[in-house]
Amino acid sequence: MNTVDWIGFVGVFQILLAFILNLFCKLDRNDLAFILLNLIGAGLACLASVFMKYWPFIINYPPLTRFATKAIASSLRLGHCIVVELNPS
Repeated sequence: MNTVDWIGFVGVFQILLAFILNLFCKLDRNDLAFILLNLIGAGLACLASVFMKYWPFIINYPPLTRFATKAIASSLRLGHCIVVELNPS
């Protein structure tokens, strides 16, 4: 595996790790760790996609990164984590 493959692997692994930890109730979706895993993972996966010039992921990951960044900013401003609804009902 080359450097781009490793960047993509680490990014996707972080996203999956956050999902699995949340699934088994080890990490709440309001936790800063959950948000950071998603933010950094999405950023790395998007970076690897840019290096590979793979447009479907280049289009897909920036919104996830934006929502995670918004959640972190809100958390720091309010002193606690808030939920950012991706699909409000």
